[in-house]
This record gives sequence, structure tokens and C-alpha cells, in this order.
Amino acid sequence: MNTSDPAAELHTIIDLIRYGGSRFSEAGLTFGHSYDNAMDEATQLVLHALHLPHDLSPVYGQARLTMEEKRKILALFRRRIEERVPAAYLTGEAWFAGLCFKTDPRALVPRSPIAELIESGFEPWLGGRQVRRALDLCTGSGCIAIAMAHYNPEWEVDGVDISDDALALAAENKARLHADNVTLIRSDLFANLQGRHYDLIVTNPPYVTDAETDALPKEYSYEPELGLRAGPDGLDLVLRILRDAPLHLNQDGLLICEVGESERHLVRLLPELDLAWIEFKVGQMGVFAVECRELIAHHARIAELAAARG
Repeated sequence: MNTSDPAAELHTIIDLIRYGGSRFSEAGLTFGHSYDNAMDEATQLVLHALHLPHDLSPVYGQARLTMEEKRKILALFRRRIEERVPAAYLTGEAWFAGLCFKTDPRALVPRSPIAELIESGFEPWLGGRQVRRALDLCTGSGCIAIAMAHYNPEWEVDGVDISDDALALAAENKARLHADNVTLIRSDLFANLQGRHYDLIVTNPPYVTDAETDALPKEYSYEPELGLRAGPDGLDLVLRILRDAPLHLNQDGLLICEVGESERHLVRLLPELDLAWIEFKVGQMGVFAVECRELIAHHARIAELAAARG
């Protein structure tokens, strides 16, 4: 960062946001943890440091700051640039589906496009079918399970993860957002879910290839690798999920799964599987919906592929 003292020359909220955005762009930071550009990250860091709401009206942009406030903001900027810590870990919060979640390195920063599906009631994919029980597999911070429970208080939602650390964070978010209809379970995918059946299974499992994981920018090194790495084509866990989901879906149940860039590998491996790739406001983002009956119809081939992973 500049060796001169910017605190002496910057005076207003908008000054600090502009300065942070410029320095972040100059430093070549990677954005992908809740925010996708320098200005939005700078805005959130400034508002966090000032204890102001994330959606503060722009009319306050010309508000002048004290020297102590400016130095606090600049210290956050410095950590973001020098240590490459994701902004969400610096603030300890991330917004997902309109809800504010606690976030820290025990789990990935909430950022799945599945948030858009939750807010839209999973339509038209559910097709009006009734949901009583839903599962969030690989729940991490609990964001998907808790958001589903928040928008559908009549649902009973299970949030499952293999990581004790992630489940501890999810429990804090459950309490924070009063998600009393969420049950958190420690399980390696479906291993500890014997006898549990669901109308809807939603999952954002690890799907980053080994090569991609090794090449990720430093920002991603703060997140647990367990939540990212998923083998040579990113499908090690996805294939197990496709194989075992029918054992836990009701007859007309639906699976929604995020695979990101590993979409191309999945389509190549299972071209016969009828996967509906979901269009989001910004386009396709590697999320598909598939009916239980379709998974059953192709179970033998899916099981063969999953078994080959060991």
C-alpha cells in the first residue's frame, strides 16, 4: 500500500470506499467469496468497520469520519491486501439468501447460487409438489439448510456434514437465525442417515478438481480444503451422492446438486442421465435438478462409476 498516510487525505465514507476499491484492483486481489468486485468488497469492509448496515443509503456517503475510524478501515484494507484474507472472514459475516450468517475458516464462505432457488421456492423445479422433509447434504456453515428452513417454516430440514468444525459453526448460525426446524447431523454423506427419507435433497458438495485446487489463489487457502477438493475431475463425492440419493428420496423426490465447472466432466461420464441444468439470473452456474426415478433408472451405471473411485 502507499507509504504516505492516506488517513490524512481521505475524509468521507465514499472517499474510503473509492480508495479501497482502487487499492484492491491495483493489488490484483481475487474476488469470489460473497462479492465479485473490488468496490463491493471495499464497501462492505468500510460499513463493517463503522458498524453500519450493509445496505446503508448512499445519502450517507458524504459523512465524514474520525481519524480513529479511518485507521480502523485502513487496517482492514491492509490485511485484505497483504494477507489475502477473504473479506467475509475479516468481517465474520456473509449474506446468503437475504440472511446474515456468521462465517469463519471452519467452513466455506456462503456463496452458492442455490440461494436464488431457495428464495424462489425451488420453482418451477418442484412443480408444486409438497415438501415435508428436506436435506442439505454437505451443509458447511449451515447456510442452505437454515435458509430453506427460514423460508419454509413448515419443512423439517436436516443439515449434514462430516466436519465437526463446520457443524459447530452451523449450530451457531442455527441459534443466530432461530432455525428451530433444522436438525444438524454428523455423517459422511448418507452414512448416518439410515431410515431418513426426504422429498427434496439439496447439496453443494466439494467439486473442485485436484489440479484446480492446487492452483487456487491464496484467498481460498483460508477455507477448509475438505470443502473444495474432490478428485481428478471433481466428481468423487458427486457420484456417491447420485448413487445413494435414491435410498433416501421419496418416490417422487427431487435432488438438486451444484457441481460448478465439473459440469462438463459429469455430462461426459453420464450422457444418458437426464439432468436439468438450471438457469439463474446470470446464466447457468453448474447446478442441476434430477428426479429420483431417473437416478433409479441409471443406478447400475452410476454405481459402477462410483465404485471405480474406491
